[in-house]
Amino acid sequence: MGAGHSHGHGHGHGGGTATAAHRGRLLVALCITLLVLATEVVGSALTGSLALLADAGHMATDAAGIAMALLAVHIAGRPPSERRTFGYARAEILAAVINAVLLFGVGAFIFAEGISRLVTPEHFDGAATIVFGLVGMAANTVSLLVLMRGQRESLNVRGAFLEVMADALGSLAVVVAAAVFLATGWRQADAVASLLIGVLIVPRTWRLLRDAVDVLLEAAPKDVDMAAVRHHIEGLKGVEGLHDLHAWTITSGMPVLSAHVVVSQEVLDEVGHEKMLHDLQGCLGAHFDVEHCTFQLEPVGHAEHEARLCH
Repeated sequence: MGAGHSHGHGHGHGGGTATAAHRGRLLVALCITLLVLATEVVGSALTGSLALLADAGHMATDAAGIAMALLAVHIAGRPPSERRTFGYARAEILAAVINAVLLFGVGAFIFAEGISRLVTPEHFDGAATIVFGLVGMAANTVSLLVLMRGQRESLNVRGAFLEVMADALGSLAVVVAAAVFLATGWRQADAVASLLIGVLIVPRTWRLLRDAVDVLLEAAPKDVDMAAVRHHIEGLKGVEGLHDLHAWTITSGMPVLSAHVVVSQEVLDEVGHEKMLHDLQGCLGAHFDVEHCTFQLEPVGHAEHEARLCH
């Protein structure tokens, strides 16, 4: 690469990771989740309801997942180093993957126990189960309201939000099953509610895992149209070509883009490297939600020269 033919430009991300901005919301949700967990464990022991126990198991996983997200925020806040130039931001994505794996395990347990109870139903206290279910619904509704805003910005907050949503629906299923039992005496209603809770867990968990894996595989951010990015850059005055265009996500809310931009020497001489870089940065900032960009400016013919050097 010839001296004077390239110029990089970066734009920092000063606000930390997306999850860090909602640390307080996660902490509130964790406290509520632990309270509901303890309540449902006691409720299951007193009433004999499998649905309450299933929801308590999901709550335990939720609490672990939220705690991991908070721990990941702490780790991700550590400064970059020579070896880890983006710091530990990806710790949040790893926490999301572990959370999803745990949720799949809980879903499998619920399905196994639910099928067993369908075959050999057991008696449970329907009236007391309704009371504990309503307590869970109320607490989960509060958690949903707390996490509503942050789930649009962070995978970990979204994971917590989806888990709490499944818990709220699970608590509703517990209440309905207990009401059906009281009205008809059909003991399998509790097992059916447990299986419904399992069904609520799996699809949302799959989406969470898929999104996290996309980040680990450095797929282009879903909200960044790469064809449109190329079109906008190539439409700038003086841009003759574009190659090595890459976009990926470091962690939730931190998309990154890099590109080699071929610029006519006449325009470079006229406006200078700094003005050209500002124009490129402004183009990306105005049309796409990508703040951290690195551009290498090259004169016409430099790519061919670089390819010959590499061979």
